[in-house]
Amino acid sequence: MATADPTVIKQPRRTALRPATLMESVYQEVLSRLQRGQIGPDDRVLDYEIAEEFECTRMPVRQALLRLVNEGYLVGTTRGFVTPVLTGEDVREIFEVRRMLEPGAGAAAAAVLTDEQLAGMGAAYRKCRRAFERKDIALMTEANVEFRAIWLEGVLNSRLKGTILRFADHTRQVRHGTMTKPGTMKLIVDGMQVLLKGFVNRDAVTVRSATQAFIDDAEQQYFLDTGDAT
Repeated sequence: MATADPTVIKQPRRTALRPATLMESVYQEVLSRLQRGQIGPDDRVLDYEIAEEFECTRMPVRQALLRLVNEGYLVGTTRGFVTPVLTGEDVREIFEVRRMLEPGAGAAAAAVLTDEQLAGMGAAYRKCRRAFERKDIALMTEANVEFRAIWLEGVLNSRLKGTILRFADHTRQVRHGTMTKPGTMKLIVDGMQVLLKGFVNRDAVTVRSATQAFIDDAEQQYFLDTGDAT
């Protein structure tokens, strides 16, 4: 019977890769700043600055930023990364994709969201209402992101969820400046109220129609504010 060779040193089990963890952390942080409008069209995202912030090398930062480029959130330049400049036609196409995907996805999610998730959506709506009363754009953006993130938890198709997330984020980036208008803020808070009622009642028809109306209103408001109604 063969015995184990005592001279063979067993290699230790490989641990989780720290660079991968760092890359994901950087990705999530920059994405969050983009979603909340903290990175605007005049800002440059520089890998060495983020590396200093995270106290890490530039490699995981570059990987995170290139991932955001691939997803359409950023564009690489000779002097760092910037948000993409979208034409009116780009924005129309984004809203068209959203109309094709979000109403059906929201209607399906209404049946599977838990009471805890619905409570979280209620809290996000109340935050949105406070933001409207205070005319606090940053708080309203935060509430909108939270509300959408929760109902997207009910979308079981991960590819569908990721696509909805990216396209909604892209329109949020270009619409961030329009939220200074009281009319835009009222559309958001009123639309969220109708959506919340539909989700709480698990009413797929209401959620579908309210989502459709929410997207239509957002598109109309965007082009009214930009002056491009063609």
